[in-house]
Amino acid sequence: MTSRLAAAVMIAGALLTSSASADGGKDPANPLITDRGQFRPLILITPNETQPAYRELRQQLEASRDAFEARDMLLYTIEGDHGTRLGQDMTPYETQALLQALDIDPANGVTTVLVGKDGGKKVQQRGHVSLQQIYDTIDRMPMRRREAE
Repeated sequence: MTSRLAAAVMIAGALLTSSASADGGKDPANPLITDRGQFRPLILITPNETQPAYRELRQQLEASRDAFEARDMLLYTIEGDHGTRLGQDMTPYETQALLQALDIDPANGVTTVLVGKDGGKKVQQRGHVSLQQIYDTIDRMPMRRREAE
């Protein structure tokens, strides 16, 4: 009887885990949920802040702040296990929920993710990224075109 119960618990756990990864945006701790429909989150994920690709992208962001804001973008950074949203610290639980929703491990290197206002991933790139290419991607989006009219 206990082995059947244990098997049932294991199966239920597996089902919950698979649905959580498929519906990563459903976790209420995931801060992307509140951004949907309002912002285009840009998430920079790095094992640590000393990575050259990460530092270069941060410099590009500083140099193009107006272009970033004009596109209703919102910056998230995750350095190792520390996350920020708009420069404000996120809780460890929020940081993990965000990483789980994106299915990304910071240990795998610098990763940049653009999420659209609809909540879907639009760009996911590892290593060096041209911020201008991300801006160009946004500018080609139908919603962005309507906003510009």
